[in-house]
Amino acid sequence: MTAATAAPEAPAPTGPVTGGNALAGTRTLIRFALRRDRVRLPVWVLALFLGTLATANSFRTLYGGPEDRANAARTMDSPAGLAMSGPRHYLDDYGFGSMLSHQMLGFTAVLVGLMSVLVVTRHTRAEEETGRAELVRSAVVGRHAHLAAALSVAALANLALALLLALGLAGLGLEGVDTAGSLLYGFAHAAVGLVFAAVAAVTAQITAHTRGASGTALAVIGLAYVLRAAGDSGRTDALSWLSPIGWAQRSYPYVDDRWWPLLLCLVLAVALAAAGFALSARRDVGAGLRPEKLGRPTASDALTTSSGFALRLHRGTLAGFGAGLFLMGVMYGSILGDAEEMLKDIDQVQEALERIGGAGVAESFASMVMVVLAVVAAVYVVMATLRPRSEETAGRAEPLLATGLSRTRWVGGHLAVALGGGTVVLLLAGLGFGVSGAASTGDAGLFPELVGAALVYAPALWVTVGVAVVLFGWFPRASAAAWAVPVYAFVVGYLGQILRFPDWMNNLSPFGHVPRLPAADLDWTPLLLLTLVAAGLVWLGLAGFRRRDLETK
Repeated sequence: MTAATAAPEAPAPTGPVTGGNALAGTRTLIRFALRRDRVRLPVWVLALFLGTLATANSFRTLYGGPEDRANAARTMDSPAGLAMSGPRHYLDDYGFGSMLSHQMLGFTAVLVGLMSVLVVTRHTRAEEETGRAELVRSAVVGRHAHLAAALSVAALANLALALLLALGLAGLGLEGVDTAGSLLYGFAHAAVGLVFAAVAAVTAQITAHTRGASGTALAVIGLAYVLRAAGDSGRTDALSWLSPIGWAQRSYPYVDDRWWPLLLCLVLAVALAAAGFALSARRDVGAGLRPEKLGRPTASDALTTSSGFALRLHRGTLAGFGAGLFLMGVMYGSILGDAEEMLKDIDQVQEALERIGGAGVAESFASMVMVVLAVVAAVYVVMATLRPRSEETAGRAEPLLATGLSRTRWVGGHLAVALGGGTVVLLLAGLGFGVSGAASTGDAGLFPELVGAALVYAPALWVTVGVAVVLFGWFPRASAAAWAVPVYAFVVGYLGQILRFPDWMNNLSPFGHVPRLPAADLDWTPLLLLTLVAAGLVWLGLAGFRRRDLETK
């Protein structure tokens, strides 16, 4: 008996083989990333756009006459004022356009950089850390596709912001805010955003963790801002030329309309992006170029507790916010001695300070600034409180809770860090504000007052933690709504004082019930009530988390 056998023929390829293409699948990943960020990116872009338009439109009221603008230019012409704003050349002809670029471009450039960094790390390092990138790349997806898609999405977001700013500002009808200057103003933001997106492309290759990549890139943004501030406040602007933010400001929108400094941003962005692609080829998926440090043979006693383990996870963010708020306090305190001279000719600000009350302009201005520092601290506590949600969605909470660790103890460790860490960053902000403010005014007695003015906002931070815990416990998919608390607090607590929002709007914010030290007297009643509300919200949130199902992978 015989039988003939033949090997089956391999099927003929139906299309070109793309497995060797390092950018294969990039377009699909771009569409997927835009789909995932269909809410996040529009919120970022519209917030930056509307905030800029509202500020530009407010100049019409705050500095209506030429004398008002001339007085503002004189008060800004100091080292502290220039460090907070931009180069002195803008002051030569301080119209609405030059005022907008001088006071807003450096500040919004930092926010645009933050947006760009978060977009790139979200779609690169975060995908690798969660294991999704390895799964996707098992298909016909090239090695560089994730990074190329992330940079493309960041570029699209920056381009959309640039066009919105150009069209919106040109349509305001402000004197001196023309179409050419508005176009340059918008693309100055986009150029800075591209630089920091490329910075994130490099940092995402260095470390194996999303927070490390984001933190390193944010540190670069902070360094760029510090270099810019140091150069603008000194006699030489050499340091400012080391910063992409300084390059963007030296395009001088509405003044000289110079485009060539933006070319420096583009060259640096291309070089950094190329470095990011080159470095990504020198590491494995999920790994970083920087080798992981070997841990101790046995865990320390602190790591065996829920609060100690949570502190280990939060320590980088806590240290970054602590250092940042301390520097913010120092910067605001440095202009406290010149506050009366700077604000004497701005009627709306004077009226806001009068409503706050206080023995002098310095005290009233300090109480207004303290709202900004407290809101930044609230950003930290929201991030810290929502960390358990990211641990849950990433699948890292399930193995921990499979042990003898209870849900309450696990979340409680993160809450302890959020509550205590929020108070610590407030203290650091108050210390920086107090030391610098006392030095600039020559009043040593102002130091303990400013430190106390910062610490009284701690109960409001605890209420913010409580709101975030309730959302996490009962409505985990809506946890991001906790960001509404610091955003609303800034709008009504700071801008509302100038724009005369009704009192009931301020009362809806926990920060609106805090005594405005050092201008006002200390009242313990609202602080105790806020503490009780915070405790009730935390209890309610923990009860909800104990009752709901855990999201598993």
